[in-house]
Amino acid sequence: MQCYTELLPPTAVTHSISLPFLSSSANNLVVAKTNLLQIFALKSVINTVSELSYPDPAYSVETSKPTTATARSERQHETKLVLLAHHELSGTITSLARVKLLQSISGGEALLVALRDAKLSLIEWDPEKHSISTISIHYYEKEDILSNPWEPELSQCVTQLSVDPSSRCAALKFGARHLAILPFHQTGDELAADDLAMDDYDPDIDGERLTRKQSTSQPTTNGVTSGKTPYAASFVLSLLALDPVLTHPLHISFLYEYREPTFGILYSQVARSTALLPERRDNVYYSVYTLDLEQRASTTLLSLNGLPYDLFTIIPLSRSIGGALLIGGNEIIHVDQSGKTTGVAVNELAKQCTSFALGDQSDLGMRLEHCVIKQLGPENTDLLLILNTGELAVISFKIDGRSVSGLSIRSMGAESGGRCPAGASCASAIGRGRLFIGSEDCNSLVLGWSRGSDRLKRQKSRLEVKLDDHPGGSGVDSEDLEEDEDDLYAATKVDLAAAKQVSSPSDTLDEYRFRMHDALSNLGPLSDVAFRNHNLDNSDSQKSIYNAEILTTSGRGTAGELIYMQQNITVTAVAQYDLTNARGVWSVTTTAAAEGPTGEEDLHNYIIVSNDEKSTAYKMKPGGPEELSGTEFEADAGPTVDVGTISNGTKTVQVLQSDLRIYDGDFGLSQILPLADEDSDAEPPKLIHASFADPYVLLIAEDYSAMVLTEDDSGDIEIIAKGDALKQGKWLSGSLWEDSNDALRIEFPEDSDDETGNVLLLLLSTLGGLQVFRLPNLQKPVYIADGLSFLPPFLSEEFNIRRSSARENLTELLMTELGDSTHKSPYLILRSAFDDLIIYQPYQSPIEGSQDTALRWSKVTNPYLPRSRIEESLDAEQQRRRQPLRVVPNAGGYSTVFMPGSSPCFILKSASSLPHTIELSETSVASLCPFHTPQCQRGFLYINGEMKGKSCAAQLPQQSQFETGWVTRRKSLGKEVYALTYYPEKDVCVLGTSNIISFKLPEDDFHTEWAAETTTFLPQVEQGSIELLDCKTLSKIGSHDIEPHEIIMTIKTLSLEVSEHTHERQSLVCVGTSILRGEDLPSTGHIYIFAVIDVVPDPERPETGTALKLLAKEEVKGAVTALSGVGTQGFLMVAQGQKCMVRGLKEDGSLLPVAFMDMQCYVSVLKELPGTGLCLMGDVVKGVWLTGYMEEPYQLRLFGKSPRHIEVVAADMLPDGKQLYMAVADADCNIHILQFDPDHPKSLSGQRLLHHTTFHTSHYPSTITLVPSTTPSSSPSALITSTTGSLALLTPLPPSAYRTLSALQSHLQTTLTHPLGLNPRGYRMPSQGSPVGEATAMGRGGVVDGMVIRRWMEGGRWRWWSGDAGDEGGGVREVVRRATGRDLFR
Repeated sequence: MQCYTELLPPTAVTHSISLPFLSSSANNLVVAKTNLLQIFALKSVINTVSELSYPDPAYSVETSKPTTATARSERQHETKLVLLAHHELSGTITSLARVKLLQSISGGEALLVALRDAKLSLIEWDPEKHSISTISIHYYEKEDILSNPWEPELSQCVTQLSVDPSSRCAALKFGARHLAILPFHQTGDELAADDLAMDDYDPDIDGERLTRKQSTSQPTTNGVTSGKTPYAASFVLSLLALDPVLTHPLHISFLYEYREPTFGILYSQVARSTALLPERRDNVYYSVYTLDLEQRASTTLLSLNGLPYDLFTIIPLSRSIGGALLIGGNEIIHVDQSGKTTGVAVNELAKQCTSFALGDQSDLGMRLEHCVIKQLGPENTDLLLILNTGELAVISFKIDGRSVSGLSIRSMGAESGGRCPAGASCASAIGRGRLFIGSEDCNSLVLGWSRGSDRLKRQKSRLEVKLDDHPGGSGVDSEDLEEDEDDLYAATKVDLAAAKQVSSPSDTLDEYRFRMHDALSNLGPLSDVAFRNHNLDNSDSQKSIYNAEILTTSGRGTAGELIYMQQNITVTAVAQYDLTNARGVWSVTTTAAAEGPTGEEDLHNYIIVSNDEKSTAYKMKPGGPEELSGTEFEADAGPTVDVGTISNGTKTVQVLQSDLRIYDGDFGLSQILPLADEDSDAEPPKLIHASFADPYVLLIAEDYSAMVLTEDDSGDIEIIAKGDALKQGKWLSGSLWEDSNDALRIEFPEDSDDETGNVLLLLLSTLGGLQVFRLPNLQKPVYIADGLSFLPPFLSEEFNIRRSSARENLTELLMTELGDSTHKSPYLILRSAFDDLIIYQPYQSPIEGSQDTALRWSKVTNPYLPRSRIEESLDAEQQRRRQPLRVVPNAGGYSTVFMPGSSPCFILKSASSLPHTIELSETSVASLCPFHTPQCQRGFLYINGEMKGKSCAAQLPQQSQFETGWVTRRKSLGKEVYALTYYPEKDVCVLGTSNIISFKLPEDDFHTEWAAETTTFLPQVEQGSIELLDCKTLSKIGSHDIEPHEIIMTIKTLSLEVSEHTHERQSLVCVGTSILRGEDLPSTGHIYIFAVIDVVPDPERPETGTALKLLAKEEVKGAVTALSGVGTQGFLMVAQGQKCMVRGLKEDGSLLPVAFMDMQCYVSVLKELPGTGLCLMGDVVKGVWLTGYMEEPYQLRLFGKSPRHIEVVAADMLPDGKQLYMAVADADCNIHILQFDPDHPKSLSGQRLLHHTTFHTSHYPSTITLVPSTTPSSSPSALITSTTGSLALLTPLPPSAYRTLSALQSHLQTTLTHPLGLNPRGYRMPSQGSPVGEATAMGRGGVVDGMVIRRWMEGGRWRWWSGDAGDEGGGVREVVRRATGRDLFR
């Protein structure tokens, strides 16, 4: 009984597409990340960048903050990505395609999403809900379609989606040889249907023909009834029915410039094989078929044979070029509509692999496997080629009339910015001179390209050529204007004329310049993981909780990185101050009234500190705060409620419990505004809340009354007259907000006398409603939403309140902007009595039948649960007196909000991410305020809640990113990293890295034929190395070279016995390697044992006082694939070749074998349960083995095996109390839960491991590692890393928690909406042919889906899920928090 939760979402971009999605004029980018769908808008910003500065070859993005400009700089436009929507799907995305429907809700185009296991979802943007809307979903996985028993499983076949360029139909190739066709309605479909019906009409038999009337309830658009679906009935065809020769399809794609839906298929009639190249040479075919959607038939238009065997994809080209590109591993071939071919070889191997006629550009030395090709623009005939290594090249065509007579390829040098860190997975043109390059191996980039020549900038577009040349006929040959009636697929007259104007731009290729504009952070592929267990800075003045770091390696090739991950924010302390008994702190920026605001940075020159009895003002000095004296500030006036500034910062307003005090720039008292009624002797209610927005001040008292003050013409503060709605209402909280961009579009009331200003007043009533006033008019609200406390997914004025619904106990409301320097968005933040944070985003919804829009609010996903809820001893009044949410306008470049209390946290958002709530590592923070001084720039000042009076000036951690909801720091290494281990005694980590080198046959007396090798296109192999990295400075401090062609397989830090006599043990670094010399030679390996020792450091680099010392080196037969400690005597277990062997380190440096087990296959996973001798071994052939190690006598004994075949990729033991479970991940992205229970009758005395359940994840796993438990009573969890950048947690659950979460999961699955109409239950089931597990088959003992559980707060208040009615869900909250990994390292 476990719970699976993704701590970090996938970050590797698998697919992308650009289309007008939100509206017909929008330019949006849709990005797919395995099971995540994101929609971006493009924003143009102006940045100051260095002149002639082109990106580093690695395009590394280590921080989201803008870089500082150099002395020689210029202002340039850059395109940034702004996230609009974020949807987690219950499915794995395999392809994206745009479809232009006859009509859509938004007016934009629709998106067709293909998913694993032959599913299609057609979605569009719904402006009324500000979210995606599912039009239809199509399943093609029925048994009657896939009925052949000898065909491979559906999950083992590649799913390909292609859409006709004219949006007439879509084709989904699934299974081995099946093709699903989904037609879309076109203009005139109903007229064509009437014509067909007329052809069958006989007046003598059928009588008088009735006139068909258009239904008044179904308006028509473009001749199609709007009430009908935009698609027709889909059908499935067998490729063998289209053509019996389509036995081995390789790729399918629709082509441009055909009057009927026409697609090309790349296929072979026999299986391709490099080993059988002499017998199966040039056995690939390319055929073009046109579809008849009505008759469901096809016609062959073109067929080419004798193509190179290594062709793998088709790139359709738009009408500016025409035809299609066929891409192979060694060549590129262009095929036009008539079947004319033009090809070019890109390396020397093309001549050896094919007899096809190709142009020679073998000097390029390119490898085209996994390359991505994208046209640079709709009017540009050049194509951008992105190789798997990240190198860029441009493909140019020589066009004569309407045909391509030649093509050439030119590599882009580093001086032109022509290199990405690693290969690309997709590419999309997102505008003029802009290209998005998605990658699974490095950060995804927004790349801008330009040409420097003025001639090219003045080149006319195709439309200008048409308008200028066609009417006069001066630039068009008269023969080209005659329409060729015999050619059914001929281009138009104007297209022919425009083609004449196109010439080869090969002479301007060197003018291409590439520059990075923006990047999407990618943490994948994660390859290895370690835990850096360290305590934070625990001193007398600062107490922090335990907060471990996760060290992981990421990236491929030159994009290799070391990543530090923390679940909480560890602030960078700048200074500490002793402020006696402080409970609240405010920073003030004041300017003299005569001077006004200055052009300098707004430094905070004063702070005001308050305790329960008095307030104290301090002036900031270089040495720290100095208590203010000689001013009219009165410390004994009482505790401060809030502090703000008005009148452009020239006046400071101090809100006390009974009055207001206004000070000038030098803290001279200018006005005291008492709140007591002069005509009454009653004591006025105390003020408990305030909000500021120049020139207004909002005050809320403990009797739930509210008032707004402003500055009059004389400069004094006065109260604005209130209307009946404000007088009679009772208000819990409120917020003043200046809508400078008119985002809410709230108009002034009709009877308003003053319509200047854009300050809004938002109030939260005691009944849970929202009312908005537009200042200075307080007569009546301009917007009312009474259903706010019900927390609906979409809030509007028309929200219907249901009596059965439960209200959330809201205590605070705040309206502010969140974001970074690139983009900020307004958000409404609500705080509940349990410190839950609910976030709403405003948007404009169209009004039916009107051009106006209505203000609505969409709830933003925020799965955060506070660390601990409010003590039950606090009554309602004490909860209202809590420190309010604090706005920090600029904290390290972020506009953020901080929540003080026992669960201190920041709400952080970047332009390309959702708002994330990240906890602070402090246990409690009493108060926090912005703090910007020369010593602490763009930081904050906070008071520790447990140590009263101890304050700290701090900043957000430098060079860190927060886009994923975790704090990540990245160190670029410039090489791929395979293995990682952490050495805690010296706070260093040891990395196993790899470089790519060329392999040349060595000189050998026994192989004289090797000397005849003359090729310059050499194969590439990996060369490993061992590097030592200091964790504090992130700098390389040592390395150890290994033999040629030797690569690192595994690295572990183990406590080994170093002396046979004293039995002394020492932490040593153990390394397993493999020497790969080709498939015809046996592999060998080495075992290295290193000690980390102290050496004399470099005076300029103190961190270099640590080095690696080689203690032992043992050569073994076979590769050393896994290492682990074993037993209690400090021995080492090694997986070498097809054996697992226990070895002991002798004093002479040798490794003595003491026990072994013959595995008969290579072991990929080797884990030991510390201190027990139980070992888990896994391989990709047989499954998992549970073995036991005995010390007297030394032997390895097999306990049990998995009952069926599992292709093991990663595994680890998962103890839960007295039960021993095993989590095993296979290559199909499934997690299998096995159990060793010798008492169970089905286990055959333990020889057969019980297979409990199988759980699908969508992410290819790389490691499974037990997380160190912080308490002895708790069961350890398993951390799962993946190649998609996702980080997941598998948490054992006690029976009571499992029953609660299972019931909650079932309820949420049926009540919450699921994007794309997908089934979350079916998504977690394994694919066809995979074992589901015995417990799952019996309906018990499965894995709880934490991704559904974490949506617990989306549906409002779930009080009925509490075990006790008076508990208000507190017990469930703690279970959900632990199960979803919020307390991972506590």
